[in-house]
Amino acid sequence: MPVDPRFGAWCAECGWNVDPGAAEPEPGRIDALRRRLARRHGQHLLAEMTEDEAARPRRDASGVLAHTIALAVHGSTVALAVAGALLVVLGWSTVSQPVIGVVLILLAIALRPRFASLPDDAPVLHRTDAPRLFALVDEVAAAVGTTGVHAVVIGPEANASVGLVGVRQRRVLYLGLALWEVLTPQQRVALLGHELGHYAHGDLRHAKIVGSALRSLALWCYVLAPAQSPTFLERLGNVLLLVPRGLAHCLLMLLDRLTMQASQRAEYLADRAAARAASTEAVAELLDRLLLIDSVEMELRRESVLAQTGIGGRSRSDAGQGLWERLADHVGSVPEREYERLRRASTARGHSVDTTHPPTHARRQCVSEGKHQPALVRFDDNTPAEIAAELAAPRTRVARQVIRDYAG
Repeated sequence: MPVDPRFGAWCAECGWNVDPGAAEPEPGRIDALRRRLARRHGQHLLAEMTEDEAARPRRDASGVLAHTIALAVHGSTVALAVAGALLVVLGWSTVSQPVIGVVLILLAIALRPRFASLPDDAPVLHRTDAPRLFALVDEVAAAVGTTGVHAVVIGPEANASVGLVGVRQRRVLYLGLALWEVLTPQQRVALLGHELGHYAHGDLRHAKIVGSALRSLALWCYVLAPAQSPTFLERLGNVLLLVPRGLAHCLLMLLDRLTMQASQRAEYLADRAAARAASTEAVAELLDRLLLIDSVEMELRRESVLAQTGIGGRSRSDAGQGLWERLADHVGSVPEREYERLRRASTARGHSVDTTHPPTHARRQCVSEGKHQPALVRFDDNTPAEIAAELAAPRTRVARQVIRDYAG
């Protein structure tokens, strides 16, 4: 049994210690129900997506009902505001009606849909800041059948995502350097293809109406949550809000349930879009890299601790220098045996970790067993260096953030 001191020992024959860090199931009936539903839908969806090369987003009954509930959620907020305004305008002959009207208006304001905004504490790049990066994003977007983004937000996370910001719902790409920096050029194309593929295939959870309704319901649940260690008046409020609080929770669970399968389908479709842009091999390699996220985050914490404590002669002032290069070297040195262990662990865990995404092994299987796709977008010889130059300032700033914050 080969042993690498950097990674846990395990047996390829009997499976001993394949997943030593497997998380215990979280308590609670709601979480258990979501996992059962995700597992049931996941197995069926994997078989369907593997067999159907021409799969597309569906406009089924679940999607229609999800949009109906989302519109009702937004409509209820408008109704509160309108009712409050009518009570204020038409109820001046009484004392209570204007007071109730003001309360309803304030409640409508508190429960209104929130639009995300660009962060103030992270580097934000626009087209004039990084023309080569945006040109690559546009090229990948065209390959997957959509348009590019208006801004790119750079963060430290081993993750990437897309979103909408502002009243005009501008497209934004959130790019975590801890993931971007450990990928090869073609794997980066695959990453961009996957994220932009969510726009191309109309992912319900990224849609304006349903996505904002999910955020609004989560806000409702937060606002209506019972007070802890309540006073007498707060106890009375807890009782009065029992029905609306229960309704908000039920609607959130129902909307989550209705969009769960569509969300998982969207992940498979985004992977296929990424394969068209970057090639089947690049997407499979990217999915293998995603298995290392825990290891990447642990390495960042280690770098931060070394800098904070001065172990190894490093200081806070210069610890950020070369951080991303050391992280890339760490990931590049991971042996194939460790990837195999992580793939087996992913298979064993299934949907127990994340109910909104298919398991990574299932996504890899679907891509690998599908039609082979050559790359439509490839890095030329100069592109990596040009993009690295555009990201130089954000890389330095985010590296300092990692050294400062990740030790805790």
